[in-house]
Parts: sequence; C-alpha cells; structure tokens
Amino acid sequence: MIKGEGNPNESDFSNRVSALYSLAYGIKMLFKNMEKEELEYSDFTVFPLEGIWEKSDDEEFDKNKLKYTIMIKQPYFITKEIFELAFEKVKKKKPNELYDEVSFDCIESKKAIQILHIGSFDTEIESFEKLDNFANEMNLERSEKLHTEIYLNNKNRTAEDKLKTILRYNVK
Repeated sequence: MIKGEGNPNESDFSNRVSALYSLAYGIKMLFKNMEKEELEYSDFTVFPLEGIWEKSDDEEFDKNKLKYTIMIKQPYFITKEIFELAFEKVKKKKPNELYDEVSFDCIESKKAIQILHIGSFDTEIESFEKLDNFANEMNLERSEKLHTEIYLNNKNRTAEDKLKTILRYNVK
C-alpha cells in the first residue's frame, strides 16, 4: 500500500498506481517461479486496485485536498518475506522513486456496507446516496468518514459510462 494526497487525475496518483502494479506483478512472477511443494497454489490473479479515501474537513469537496491510501490486495499465502524479495527484484529491474513509500501491511476487516457503482467517478455521489439510504433503513451509521473504492476495470481501457467500482464504508 502507498499513501498520497491530491487529485487522483494528476500524475502523482498515476505514478503511485504504477509503483503498486509493478510490485504486484513482481510478486506474482516471483511466486510463480518459486518451489512450492507444501502449497496447493502455483499461481494467482492480481487483485484489483483499491483506494481508501478521506476528504478534507472543508465543507466543499475539492479533489486536490483528498487523502488516500491505495493498495492491491495479496493472497493470504504471500508473506512479507516474499514481498521483500520481489521488492528488491522490481527495484532493480524497473526503478521508481516511490517504491520506498510502499509498505506491506494488513488492514482488518470491519462491518461494512457496499454498492456496485457503474459509471463515471464523478457520479459516485448518486450511489453513495443509495448506500446512505440503505444504512438509514437498517439503522446503521457510518463509523468513520473514510470510504473504500475497489476498481473492477481499468479506467484507461473502459468507457467512462461502463466503469465498475465497488463503493464501501464501515458502519456500526
């Protein structure tokens, strides 16, 4: 995972995403080529990009003030040692100054609700309104101001109106 701040349409965000994907595919290739006699898996699919987003406390929404942590989930059998081996290989093969900001960490799952949003990121507010209405009907409330987005397709290869994003927030 890697943290950042600012507009997700800017190059800094894209560079952070690129660093994550380089490492994720480096882990996949390292694992695929390892001897795995005790494991039942020989390969895996790289998970989609996820982002945890926090808007500033300002009343008006400003993309330039967003704080985020983006990540690519790893299968349970990928250890910190495998990550570190892949990290060193990828750093040599495909340099990126942001690698040193990437960490291998675990985020504990909490009670959450989610919705599949189809369309532009700019229209997510409509899906969040549906999610808020559902929470109210179920007597739930947000437990924090953060929300998670899981990007099910590549925004560079998918028409904006066909983008699929899971929107999730924790509840109590």
